[in-house]
Amino acid sequence: MKAIIITADFILLNLILLAAAKWNPLMESWSFSRIRVFFIFTNVGLVISQFYYSTIIHYRKVNAADLLKRIMSLSVTMVVVAFLLLKLMNQRFPAGYSLVGIGAVFMVVDLIARLVERHIVKRYRYAGFNTRYVTFVGNDAELLNIYHRLNADASMGYRVLGYYADGEMAVPEDEGRAKGGESKALTLNKLGTLQEFLDNLEQPEKLQMGDDLYVCLSRQDRDTIRRISQFCDHNVIRFYFVPMSVETLGIDLKREFLEDIELFTTYDNPLENPSNKLVKRIFDILFSIIFLIPTALIFPFVWLIIKIQSPGPLLFKQARTGIDGKTFNMLKFRSMHVNDDADRVQATKDDPRKYPFGDFMRKANIDELPQFLNVLRGDMSIVGPRPHMLAHTEQYSALIDKYMVRHFVKPGLTGWAQVTGFRGETKELWQMEGRVKRDIWYIEHWSIWLDIRIIWMTIKTIFIHDKNAY
Repeated sequence: MKAIIITADFILLNLILLAAAKWNPLMESWSFSRIRVFFIFTNVGLVISQFYYSTIIHYRKVNAADLLKRIMSLSVTMVVVAFLLLKLMNQRFPAGYSLVGIGAVFMVVDLIARLVERHIVKRYRYAGFNTRYVTFVGNDAELLNIYHRLNADASMGYRVLGYYADGEMAVPEDEGRAKGGESKALTLNKLGTLQEFLDNLEQPEKLQMGDDLYVCLSRQDRDTIRRISQFCDHNVIRFYFVPMSVETLGIDLKREFLEDIELFTTYDNPLENPSNKLVKRIFDILFSIIFLIPTALIFPFVWLIIKIQSPGPLLFKQARTGIDGKTFNMLKFRSMHVNDDADRVQATKDDPRKYPFGDFMRKANIDELPQFLNVLRGDMSIVGPRPHMLAHTEQYSALIDKYMVRHFVKPGLTGWAQVTGFRGETKELWQMEGRVKRDIWYIEHWSIWLDIRIIWMTIKTIFIHDKNAY
């Protein structure tokens, strides 16, 4: 599979080179020998860049941001290597602008090709082929998180056989019900006790072993863990150790270091790092400026339609809870008739307060465009936990233990919770609990590539309607 995709990369590159040789005005005056040299060294650049940044779409745990990062690295490396080689051969070789253009086109075309190839691979696995089997050892709740993650998308190609443990798998209370509040049966099979597993390590044919083994036992059982690890090494089984989530304290802790001393804290926030904060702020400013240009162009049309369908102000300003729990005024194109409930009642699917164009703006996210001004002012970020009404902050902070943790970073126009199924009205407490969990996960795992992934997933909702957008 990998060899086929790499071959396709070279075919795409040479098709782009042929098109450039024919239609690029910078190459019109080039002789055949110069074009040939240019072709050869550009291909050599791709060979070298493939050595470091070859395709990863066959990996099971990969997302669109990973693909974009990889292809950007592949394209930039190819251009730089080809440029240096050409200049070493002839310092006056006029290759710079042509290489940059070809590299940019190659990056876009190759990204589209990767997404298509990735879709094919996912469909292949979704059909039941190229399956990787998994076995668990232990009954800690942390294994449930891995179980749900591996089974969340059948196209990843994982199948969990079950678990070996002395007790039953501990199912947290909020895992035991479905989104509608109904009971949810756990489909994870118990294969035997831990002692039965250990007794049969010398006869693995008696065990239901997968290709991957996830072990979640107490660190006090280090001899047992080491023995299982050695068994996996001898039987070509991928071994994973999963730290217990509730060992002694009953709370999730994140590891960090004070020089060589291992410490644990209740949460990790990469955006406390000044360099990360600066990168995110620069990204926010540039992205906002780019999107405020089309906003300015459609502004007169939006203003005219709103005035026709619903008398009142163009912009809707509402006090929301921002970073560190501070209040700010969030801007939106007004999508509802002026009403007294705007600051305390969420929008519902068939909300009578919405007028026709306002309903369309909400579904297409057009009403959110003025929030790019909030981003420029520094009240918000492009990506982050969505800001809530003050009434909801007061309500849910009393009901959800870690609700206020989401305010350690700036709120966003879009967020991880919104693109993973927790957008829109929160009719029941579990829906807000799920949103808060995802907001905290985002805070702890922030990277610029995660932001790009969330933006990409948000843009897709413009073309694939989100049923929770109303």
